[in-house]
Amino acid sequence: MTTTPTLRITGRVLVGPEDVRDDVWVVDGRVTFTAPVGAAARDVRTLSGWAVPGLVDAHCHVGLVSTGATDARTAEEQILADRASGALLLRDAGSPSDTRWIDERPELPRLIRAGRHIARPRRYLRGYAAEVEPGDLTAEVAEQARRGDGWVKLVGDWIDRAEGDLAPCWPAEAARAAIETAHAAGARVTAHCFAESSLVDLALAGIDCVEHATGLTGETIGLFAQRGIAIVPTLVNIATFPQIAAGAEEKFPAYARHMRDLHARRYDTVASAFEAGIPIYVGTDAGGSLPHGLVADEVAELVAAGLPPRAALGAACWDARRWLGRPGLDEGASADLVVYPADPTADVRVLRAPELVVLRGRVV
Repeated sequence: MTTTPTLRITGRVLVGPEDVRDDVWVVDGRVTFTAPVGAAARDVRTLSGWAVPGLVDAHCHVGLVSTGATDARTAEEQILADRASGALLLRDAGSPSDTRWIDERPELPRLIRAGRHIARPRRYLRGYAAEVEPGDLTAEVAEQARRGDGWVKLVGDWIDRAEGDLAPCWPAEAARAAIETAHAAGARVTAHCFAESSLVDLALAGIDCVEHATGLTGETIGLFAQRGIAIVPTLVNIATFPQIAAGAEEKFPAYARHMRDLHARRYDTVASAFEAGIPIYVGTDAGGSLPHGLVADEVAELVAAGLPPRAALGAACWDARRWLGRPGLDEGASADLVVYPADPTADVRVLRAPELVVLRGRVV
């Protein structure tokens, strides 16, 4: 990273969906819309383009690979790939690695943690989660709320080998008590959910967000909209469902059929959720089996599902930052922004090639 004493970006500055400015200044690492005077005005680098707040990947896993926790070097490579893609704010939706060292590195994106996944024993990927039975769920939620940054991540459903298909992981009362415990600790709760069967119980228990949410139906879409429950569809991950189904076909044919069906209606599900007013945010599920740096691909997937480009960009930008309680291009805020050569609200494919990335007021 190189220090930029004063940076002026001219052209079009997308502060918000209806707030477009002609220029923005970065002075002492902060955003301002007022031209500087004095020393700050003597050394100015001027650039032109389309500027937006730093992008958000609201579902990724830093420090996680297919076998579980990884070393710091690999975690650093992951988060640098996110930075190169313009993703400067990440919500880590579950990781077994201690990544607090990232907070001490000003050249790395900002990370909001959800602690470690919480799953039933033998009902999730090996090496990923803190595994507990329902009677111990509230205590583990309290622990992960302390470990995280205002979020807790449950595994809401997974394949039940006895049933041969996806099934809920938690009894309704256990889920309700766990979510109440998290809320009392000041944390919001999200849950991994592929299927239909866990969604009503989690919604009525007070869940704040659901990841993937491929099992939404007319009934649960209405319930989620009424309660303001957000979803993070991770469509770049849902694209792997046919491959998962093929690997499970011989042993679990019902599960394989179910996964193919969820995949086939994924775009219709997201479009119906959007039309109902459910808050939707961009997340890639990077880490584990997917590489980091896919935020532009996920925005494009939301457009393919029927979201207008401006709404899809907002799901990775100003709307996502507001949801996570972090500033965008606000007067006096830390200058975390990305510049593109063309209008990303006209064609989101522009997001694949940032022209300039600025993090904490410094040019990357």
